Amino acid sequence: MTGSPAAPAAAPSTRLSGRLTGLVQALRGHGVPVGPAETVDAAAVAEVLGLADRERLREGLAAALLRSTGQRAVFDPAFDLFFPLGVGRPEATRTPPAEDPQPDGPDPAAPPTVDELRERLAEALTAGDRAALARLAGEAVDALGRYGTAPGTDGWSAYQTLGRMQPETLLARVLAGLRAGRGGPEFTDRVEADEIRRRIREFRALVGTEARRRVAELRGTERIAARAIAPTADQVDFLSAGREQLAELRRTVQPLARKLATRLAARRRKAARGQIDLRRTLRRSLSTGGVPMRPAYRRRRPGRPEIVLLCDISGSVAGFSDFTMLLVQAMRDQFSRVRVFAFVNRTAEVTRLVTGGAVEPAELARRVLTEARVAGFHGSSDYGAALGQFADEHLDAVGPRTSVLVLGDARTNGFDPNPAALARIADRARQVLWLNPEPPSQWGSGDSAAPVYAQVVRMLPCRNARRLAEVVAHLLPV
Repeated sequence: MTGSPAAPAAAPSTRLSGRLTGLVQALRGHGVPVGPAETVDAAAVAEVLGLADRERLREGLAAALLRSTGQRAVFDPAFDLFFPLGVGRPEATRTPPAEDPQPDGPDPAAPPTVDELRERLAEALTAGDRAALARLAGEAVDALGRYGTAPGTDGWSAYQTLGRMQPETLLARVLAGLRAGRGGPEFTDRVEADEIRRRIREFRALVGTEARRRVAELRGTERIAARAIAPTADQVDFLSAGREQLAELRRTVQPLARKLATRLAARRRKAARGQIDLRRTLRRSLSTGGVPMRPAYRRRRPGRPEIVLLCDISGSVAGFSDFTMLLVQAMRDQFSRVRVFAFVNRTAEVTRLVTGGAVEPAELARRVLTEARVAGFHGSSDYGAALGQFADEHLDAVGPRTSVLVLGDARTNGFDPNPAALARIADRARQVLWLNPEPPSQWGSGDSAAPVYAQVVRMLPCRNARRLAEVVAHLLPV
């Protein structure tokens, strides 16, 4: 598909073991937990399967190295980098030797035009020919994706290629051709439209794979594997996540909640055992000749924690707060009481919306913004006013068993941060944790009041879903 097969090489970096080691390191760099045992298993799989069937090798290594289907989004592009189908220019773009040159005919060495590529792409989409789509991806990147001329600044761009090809605009044309072939519109139009969209997405992915492969040959495979592979959903920064990534995060809420609930339940069982009761243990040992075979414990009944969420749902951090509210909604059975408050520059309780279970995940943020009074005369965040209103009107929600989680970037837009209101909340709560989606290097920059609030409560960086899960699993009391 992409070029001539790689010739057998003697350099260690190009051997099978070197490629496998590079693949494992790339997966670890993107948060996929691959240990020595999995690496040994993968080496055994590669030795048994060999390199004759690349797709079979892909599936074998995936079975040995991965633990969940969500990790395939990282594994597949990394595999394509370390085990490419070929090297150099795509085979289809190489100029064959001219047997009988014809001066008046088209130049066989000339790259295909955009119109020619789109025509062939429409035919491949109609036929569902994956091999043709793969060849077209290579040709399109070679003809349309090249940028720069000086060494170090040149490369190939999937974005540039797809911007000129515009494969989505071929949908109506392909559907019209399919409809004409079967004699008129039928109920299968919608099914066929979904199938063509799937083929277009596949072509886009092939273009991205080809562009990464070509750039990796220039810049180094390890470097491109570290920078050009999208992270898994649980490692996407809340502040930089797009609409599709936020939708994927919402889909991970339920599995993540089940995992965290299991961990919390195990911690509670362990905590319920308490310390050894020496008197009862010695009394039991009388029946075994003084040997304490059956230790007795002072049983204690740890109560389930109460949790209060105070969430900034303004545009800058709405995705972060939205995901956290959904996570708490899914885990509400693990807490004795859950109360949720949202704010932009006014604070309103939204517990009914979050824990009621009647709101779809994609609709939660919109419902909160439209049904709760969370904004006053302007739409900018005002942490001082929101914290002050909570301390004045809702402080009864906080007690000695309550853990308060404040969610926000602490950017006050120039308003008074009002740390005294946060101190009043901290005085009543068991603990207050401020989860900030910005990295610590940005705390205090611009209008950020993070250092001011960090003097009052504990502030933690919480940039992605994985970090949020760690906070919930390890910092909340049992």
